[in-house]
Amino acid sequence: MKVIMKPVKMIAWFNEDGVPTPVRFNIRQKDESGLTIRIDKIIQKREEKLAGNRMLVFTCQSVINNIEKLYEIKYELSSCKWYLYKI
Repeated sequence: MKVIMKPVKMIAWFNEDGVPTPVRFNIRQKDESGLTIRIDKIIQKREEKLAGNRMLVFTCQSVINNIEKLYEIKYELSSCKWYLYKI
């Protein structure tokens, strides 16, 4: 997987404790068009600290352009921002 760390627009469910579950996201492509990706399966969820910031890291699987791909998305708890980390 290649590290890209691009911000994305995310739709997510939050439980009563405020823990998110990502559903789908939109990312800008190189030609400035948007691509919406539905998250088919969350394989793993873990927490890590990056430069002192707590982040939730989700390893996910989706079909993108008729190819099944694994990727990681990160949720920064302090700023409530989502990033496509690796694909």
